Amino acid sequence: MAAGKEIRGKIKSVENTKKITKAMEMVAASKMRKAQDRMRAARPYAEKVRTIAAHLGQANPEYVHPFMQVNDSKVAGVIVVTTDKGLCGGMNTNVLRAVTTKLRELQGAGMQTQAVAIGNKGFGFLNRIGAQVVAHVTGLGDTPHLERLIGPVKVLLDAYAEGKINAVYLSYTKFINTMRQESVVEQLLPLSSETLHAGKGAQAAASWDYIYEPDAQSVIDELLVRYVESLIYQAVAENMASEQSARMVAMKAATDNAGNVINELKLVYNKTRQAAITKELSEIVAGAAAV
Repeated sequence: MAAGKEIRGKIKSVENTKKITKAMEMVAASKMRKAQDRMRAARPYAEKVRTIAAHLGQANPEYVHPFMQVNDSKVAGVIVVTTDKGLCGGMNTNVLRAVTTKLRELQGAGMQTQAVAIGNKGFGFLNRIGAQVVAHVTGLGDTPHLERLIGPVKVLLDAYAEGKINAVYLSYTKFINTMRQESVVEQLLPLSSETLHAGKGAQAAASWDYIYEPDAQSVIDELLVRYVESLIYQAVAENMASEQSARMVAMKAATDNAGNVINELKLVYNKTRQAAITKELSEIVAGAAAV
């Protein structure tokens, strides 16, 4: 029964793997709820900042912030948001494929690219393809902290404000629902009026004005920087919610597959055991008949 012993060893190994994937599924389900709550909690702030920025843009047309100006440069920046860990299905693969397509499009237009990596998977990918990574941040954990994101991203924001970059793109995985996540590549800078007014309809067309303290330029400069930072924070929060959802689904599929493999191995083991018993009985009967 050497074959039967080997099959029993395989069954035991797959059962241990099934226990691990089941535990990871439960952990991901717990973290997914917290990540979704965090993502939804960040949305009202981002929407309010978007509304105020749109109103200020209309109220002070004589002052144009550098983030709303189009620069004449042959360099583009890309912010790539991925996960630090794997085992989350094809989530990272899909977003990195979208980034690759965008990089090829920019290079085809004769432009150079600079990248900022948020997450270990994207950082490793950009290094492998030889992209110019000007800053990166990894090990964010389960909770995004804006103070850790500002430093790396500020490299591209400052370069754009100085006119060294003509556009900044943000790539991340957008959370749709538990079963669906969508990889997107959005233009972060320059900020267009359509971007600021997105989703506001008639409210954005209203006439607004404010009393500025100390002056309009200082207020608008500070607000648009906070607006861009809120967009990046929201992207990271969406990516983390997508990560836990994708990991939960992937681990559930792995657990189900492990169960199917165990059933198949048990069937093979029973057939092997039955064949061995039948062979032994045949030998006993043949020996008795010979006597």
